[in-house]
Order: sequence, then C-alpha cells, then structure tokens
Amino acid sequence: MPNLRDIKQRIVSVQSTRQITRTMEMVATAKIRKAQERIESARPYAFSMVEVLQNVARYVQGATHPLLEEHPERTRIVAVVITSDRGLAGAFNSNILRMAEDLRRAESSEGVYVDVIAVGKKAAAYLRYRGVEPLAAYRDISDKPTFADARAIAAHIIPRYVTGEIDAAYILFNRFKSVAEQRPETYQLLPVEHRVMESKEDEFSRVRAEYLFEPSPEIVLEHLLPTYVETLVYRALMESAASEQGARRTAMKSATDNASEMITTLTRSYNRARQAAITTEIAEIVGGAAALEEA
Repeated sequence: MPNLRDIKQRIVSVQSTRQITRTMEMVATAKIRKAQERIESARPYAFSMVEVLQNVARYVQGATHPLLEEHPERTRIVAVVITSDRGLAGAFNSNILRMAEDLRRAESSEGVYVDVIAVGKKAAAYLRYRGVEPLAAYRDISDKPTFADARAIAAHIIPRYVTGEIDAAYILFNRFKSVAEQRPETYQLLPVEHRVMESKEDEFSRVRAEYLFEPSPEIVLEHLLPTYVETLVYRALMESAASEQGARRTAMKSATDNASEMITTLTRSYNRARQAAITTEIAEIVGGAAALEEA
C-alpha cells in the first residue's frame, strides 16, 4: 500500500497535469473562433465559384475539358490525406488514417495503385512507418493553411490528371460540424463531377442574366476548373484546421475532468491513510501508557 508521501506526490503530479490540459483547452477554444471566422469568410467565395461555373456552363453546351473527362480504366489514383502536425486531439488523426488505409486496401484489391499526398506530420510519419513513401509531404500548415498551400497541393494533382498519369483524385479530411462534432469525409477532387456544373431549375433561374465573355466561354471555363479544384483543397484544409482545434478541445476537457476525478479519489485515499496512521499512533501511545502503568 502506498504511503502518505507517495500519495501526496501523485496528487501534486496530477494537479500539474490538470493545469496543462486546462490551458490547452483554453488555447484550443480561442483558436476555434478564429478558424470558424476563416471558414465563414471563405464560404461565400466557394459558393460564388460554383455559381460562376454553372453560369459559364450554360453558355458552353457540351463542355469538354480534361478535368471533366472520366478515364475508361483506373490504374493509378492520388489520395490527399489531411491530418494535424501535433497530437493530443483524440481520434482526429486516427479516423483519417483509418479511412486512408481502407481506401488503399479497397483500391489495391482492384489492381489500382494509390499515391498519397500527406498533409501534416502525423500522416507523413504514419505512412513512412508503414513503408509507404508519400508522393509529397506538407508540414506546419495544418494550423493556419493558406490558399498558396492549397495551390501547391493541387499542382501535384491537376497536371498528372491532364496527362493521364493518374485516373482520379480524392481528398480525406475532417469536416467541421460543430465544436463537439467532427466528421471524417472523403471527397472526389478529379474528375470534376458534372453535377457541380448543373444548376437547379427554379423560378429564379428562368430569368437569366446575359453575360459577355472576354475571351470566349470555353477559355473562361478552362481557367475556372483548376481554380475550382484549388478552392476545394483550400476549404478542406480550413475545415480540418477547425476540426483539429475542436477535437483537441474535447480531448483536453475530457483529460481535465478525468484529472479532477483522480485528484478527488487520491485525496480520499490520502485522508483515509492519514486517519489510519493517526489512529495507529494513538493506539501505540495508549498501549505504551498502559504498559507503564502496569509496570
């Protein structure tokens, strides 16, 4: 049974740990607000990009573009796996890495080779541990991604798809639903799905504005599609950044609560052991006094 000193040292140690986890929880809470603001500021751009694509598609009937064409056979694909640079975020990274393994396993069973672009130290370290060398690895961008980072990632995908080196591209990331919920998702980057360019007919779409294109609508569409892919990558990076802070806040809050419960349990054990020690000392004193009286 541990003595009073051991229990006291354990209590002090757990208190120090609780202070650290509480501080990390507060930091994650502050970062979540900033990440949410970045997502909200970027959403109008993403929605406007889709709207512009749909409007241009109306004027380019039967549009053809290498990024829209589906390859008849799939022999090689690229998966962009987005994780964090740091741990202590619960199942945030493990869920994405598990999805990546499932994707590689499913595609490999059909004879498709999967190249992986690792975003975050955790993804790169895991892949190298499994003997898989990433096509490209990005680090120190999971906390504050920029559009330049998204463009650099897309640059590894778009030219390879245009030349036929790869037949599809997917992105795996955690979508930010709320502070307490992050949902891992897989989204198809290439080929660009035709449904994205199809606008829904409603009472407002009957009244169409007239557009003047300079240069032609085909050339405008040719430049819009790569930008659309870059926008998808950028939004996924921002969703993952917010999800990382949400997952870390939840994990640190759970750790803080567990530390508080442990401190309460250890304090009870300390008081119980202290009371037992005092009772034993009193009994020894009384016994000694009785022995002296009999002598």
